[in-house]
Amino acid sequence: MTRQLRVVDPGDPAAVMSALARAITADGPAVIAAASPPLDLPAHVEQRVALVVETSGSTGKPKRVALSAGALLASAAASDSALGGPGQWLLALPTHYIAGINVLVRSLAAQTEPVMLAPGHFEPSEFAAAALRMDAALRFTALVPAQLASLIDAADHDLDLLEPVRRFDRILLGGQAASSDLLAKAVELGLNVTTTYGSSETSGGCVYDGVPIGTTRARLVDGQLELGGPTLAEGYLDDPERTAATFHDEDGARWYRTGDTGSVEDGIVTVTGRLDGLIISGGIKVSLDEVERLVRTLPGLADAVAVRARSERWGEVPVIVTTGEADLAAVRASVSAALGRAAAPAAVLTVDELPTLASGKPDRLTLAKLVQQNDH
Repeated sequence: MTRQLRVVDPGDPAAVMSALARAITADGPAVIAAASPPLDLPAHVEQRVALVVETSGSTGKPKRVALSAGALLASAAASDSALGGPGQWLLALPTHYIAGINVLVRSLAAQTEPVMLAPGHFEPSEFAAAALRMDAALRFTALVPAQLASLIDAADHDLDLLEPVRRFDRILLGGQAASSDLLAKAVELGLNVTTTYGSSETSGGCVYDGVPIGTTRARLVDGQLELGGPTLAEGYLDDPERTAATFHDEDGARWYRTGDTGSVEDGIVTVTGRLDGLIISGGIKVSLDEVERLVRTLPGLADAVAVRARSERWGEVPVIVTTGEADLAAVRASVSAALGRAAAPAAVLTVDELPTLASGKPDRLTLAKLVQQNDH
């Protein structure tokens, strides 16, 4: 059996929420939030699919993740349990992004009315004003690190802005890794921040502060983190090959290969990087994620991104792209001392602005092309 797939404008969050309500109860079409209908989008999907989330991916071609109502509601229930109960949400993320969709689904499951920011550029003053309109006993929101950093920067100049943000019982922070400095500053200011880990394939965040929520399971297989549980997606729309490569069954349980490296020790999940973030430089494996994390601790380089570049001598080498200014010799010395000579960046490229994906993550494909154009 199939049902219609309806395109809803993410610029109208209320319309997205209404469409989601019908899709989750199976009374209406499945939903995809997109500004305009993709040309190759199918008119119908399998009956069990309630939501399709299109993700650009930071290193690969776009994916259309197909999620069931059961997966979405399992995610909402697990989140409620981890947060101490259902509450009212403030929507500050785009609704074509799984974290934004989750705010709406959790609101539907809790039967609470979310406060919605107007789509577009994130303004800390508007966020604070919206927080003051929340009237439930428990108040939650979800942000990406760039938004939290904007709030903290704004609070440095306007202390009145801080109090509404402190009203949140929990601020879920995801989409990409947050720096330790940002998290420390949030704690210093009295903000209740919880880091989340997950993806569209897991109906969003399913690991809070390193701990799997609900009945989510995590394990390490051949150096790769795998996640299991009821929040997993059905797969990728009209892409059985990619689905088979990413999801697999074992002993009656379904698992998702995250593509991330890390560890699972005493029930705590730690993510260290991406499998596709490895390069071979002079015959030595180098983790671009480790290089990036280290360089971001250096003065003025908090936004640094490490990307791969071709090298006639070494095969591949790391290159740093940043909006800051840096002494290449000093950067190389710091990285070499900590990670070895093969990890030392071949160059530091300074740009006016770092290109990002809709999720706020660095657009690594664009950055890699930019590095190639500069012949590093």
